[in-house]
Amino acid sequence: MDATSQASFDTVMAFMGAMGSGDMEAMGALMADDMVWHNEGDPSLPWIGETVGKANIFEFLGVFSSNLSVTKWENEDAFAYGDTVAAFGRMNGTTTASGQDVGEFTFALRAKVRNGKVVLWNWFEDSFAVSQAYHGR
Repeated sequence: MDATSQASFDTVMAFMGAMGSGDMEAMGALMADDMVWHNEGDPSLPWIGETVGKANIFEFLGVFSSNLSVTKWENEDAFAYGDTVAAFGRMNGTTTASGQDVGEFTFALRAKVRNGKVVLWNWFEDSFAVSQAYHGR
């Protein structure tokens, strides 16, 4: 892996680690001020859509964490090419709206790094399964 790819990979993995441990200070240090967080999926879920800017992202994370309690987050594959990092894995969680377990599902992430900061977090999840649990179906 070339130096740019390695640096991007390390930044995104550090960001994931900080997020997983709830270290908002470390997350903030790894975020560009104009970072874009975009979650693909069912727009009836309160965390789906695009959020721009560090302050707005922290507000969004509060919405996310108050609606879904993540019980499993496991990276299976990850790689980097230049400023782009891709990660794939498995998750599970419980929705606070219905109290239902989502069931294990896969996720994919495309992240971009600029000057050692995450500038894009583009998240893909099985929003059908998550939506069904969220809405108690």
